[in-house]
Amino acid sequence: MIRASEALARLRAGNERFVSEILASEAITTPTRRKQVAVAQEPFAILLGCSDSRVPAEIIFDQGLGDLFVIRVAGNIVAPSQIDSVEFAAERYGTELVVVLGHTTCGAILATLEELGLPPAEQSRNLRSIVDRVRPSIEPLLATDIAHDHAALVKHAVRANIRSSVNQLRRGSRAIEQRIREERLMVVGAEYSLESGVVEFFDL
Repeated sequence: MIRASEALARLRAGNERFVSEILASEAITTPTRRKQVAVAQEPFAILLGCSDSRVPAEIIFDQGLGDLFVIRVAGNIVAPSQIDSVEFAAERYGTELVVVLGHTTCGAILATLEELGLPPAEQSRNLRSIVDRVRPSIEPLLATDIAHDHAALVKHAVRANIRSSVNQLRRGSRAIEQRIREERLMVVGAEYSLESGVVEFFDL
């Protein structure tokens, strides 16, 4: 079993390889590795990330088949199905690290800000399930001076949304809470920079 601290170190090292473009050979998908994971999987980290096509977890952390249990949803929001998936992976595979991975200039954040600026009658019903989950972390920022600086607002909104998702997961279920209390599960936030490729971890 890989402890959370070691899993975090692996992700950091993998991201450093990705940024430096010196990828590890073991992360390459090979027939041997494919056969190994066809029998069973032992992911060392659970990733709740955004669906954005520019943020594929396995690539930016230089990992291969069977290494990561990845859950992707627009805006890395937390809904019951995401909580269930995290609980499932932690219980089933004994995975001790959960990372909520957001990214710079997230489209879901931008869409939420746009929707909040529209009259209720003009807001999209289809986006409501996402917007309603992102809104609580963003609305407090709209009452500050940051609201007048769009770039700063988006930057802070991305971080606020990640932290909100981390907090929701930490209190998502009795099983998750118990594992955290027993130090068998760690939930942290991280932000991926689309520009630099660097992942910054926080709320450790």
